[in-house]
Parts: sequence; C-alpha cells; structure tokens
Amino acid sequence: MNILDRIVEKKKEEVAHAKAATPLIRLEESENFHRDCYSLRSFLTDPAKTGIIAEFKRKSPSKGMINNLASVSAVTTGYADAGASAISILTDTTFFDGFNRDLEEARKVNKLPILRKDFTIDEFQVLEAKSLGADIILLIATILSPERTKTLAKLAKTVGLNVLLEVHSKEELDRSLCDELDAIGVNNRNLGDFTVSVDNSFELVNLIPDKFLKISESGISSPETIHSLKKSGFDGFLIGENFMKEGDPGKSMKAFVTELEKIAGSAA
Repeated sequence: MNILDRIVEKKKEEVAHAKAATPLIRLEESENFHRDCYSLRSFLTDPAKTGIIAEFKRKSPSKGMINNLASVSAVTTGYADAGASAISILTDTTFFDGFNRDLEEARKVNKLPILRKDFTIDEFQVLEAKSLGADIILLIATILSPERTKTLAKLAKTVGLNVLLEVHSKEELDRSLCDELDAIGVNNRNLGDFTVSVDNSFELVNLIPDKFLKISESGISSPETIHSLKKSGFDGFLIGENFMKEGDPGKSMKAFVTELEKIAGSAA
C-alpha cells in the first residue's frame, strides 16, 4: 500500500466520522454556505495578478514538517499582497497537519478564490467545503472513477463551487473529463512515490481542451519555470512548498514575483 492508498483509507474513516457527527443541515446553515463564490477564471486570467495559486501547507508526507510556526492570516494576506490569483489551503490533518479552521480563518481575511486542498471522495466533503468558505474544490482523478468525478463535480456546481480536476497522465485526463469541470491541473508530483517532474506539465498541456483553465501543480521553484509554463499554455501555477519553507512565505512570494516580472519584461 503506497502513501496515497493510506491517505484514502484514512480519509474514508474521517468522512464517516464527520458525517455521523455533523448533520447536513448544519452545513447548510453556515453563513459561508450562502455566500457567492469567487470565479476562479476571473481571478486567474486577471492581467493585474500573477496566475499563482499560493498554498498554505504546514507539512507533507514526502518532506515532513515544512513550517509549523506560520500564521494562516499572515501568510495568506501576504500572498494576496504579493499578487496571488488564488489561495490553496490544505485541510487534511493526519498527513498534512491542516485543519478546516485554517480555511475558515483564510476566508475571513481574504477576498480571493480559496481552494480547499484535500482528498475529496464523498458528497459530504463538497458541502463541507462550501460551508467552510471555499470557492474551489479539488477532485483527484487517481482516486476517483469517472462516474464519481462527474457526480461530485455536478454537486459542486449546484452549490456554486468551482471545480479543479487533478490529473497525472493522459489516461486519467481522457477518462475523467466532463462538462462540470472548470480547470484541469497537471500534478507534477507522482502521488504514489512523490517524485516530481515539471516535464509532466509540458507533456500534457496540449492534450487539455482549451475550454478548461490549465494549471500546473507542484515542483515549481523558479520564475523561469513559470515563464516557460505560461508560454506553453498554462493559465495558473500552484506553488506551496517553495514559499512555505521560508520564515516569511508572503515576503518570499513577493521576491519571486519581482523576478517573474523582470523575466516577463525582458521577454516582451
């Protein structure tokens, strides 16, 4: 059993417990449940922003603890000030040391789309994401059948959420596409063994239909890489560890964006 299998097995237990403890009506009574979600497309394609989806992540199974001292409010507002197009919040507790309250805290202090980064396998999690203040849910093709992908995406759209489908291969892309999706993310990290190669994004970008936003995820550590990914057709770039490993992630992103702007300016 690889790490992804372990995560999914644990997630099944957690979701069963959450469903038993929290009636759906309680989720629907949340103030956040009735707010209008921000449009991922509007923010991601805004020329005044960077296209970066900046992630708050304390730890990962591959790297261990990355940053356990950072404040959600300070980091995410720092990201917003640096030009982030959206924010990603890890809410898995067992493997990533994230919490639902992290997303709620980020929602209170930000007016950007927020992605709930978790392993969504059940309808309950979709409604829970909306109640926490998320604007976007993540569906991971590796752990979902095409039927489950479509069902969860359709539910997400009925409550106003944006849907990001994550794929790792052409096979996953081909079997998982459906009209209910807003964006396709190419994960450069193999979730089975956690090896990383940005080449995965370059290999898949032209296979993604243009009606979907195209996002490159993981392993992006240089402005030059973003410049190349953008030229190849990507609209967005999910970056977490590269910023979170620094003492001040927002400041780190600001320096990164300054370099990105220099590269874009010299290439114009």
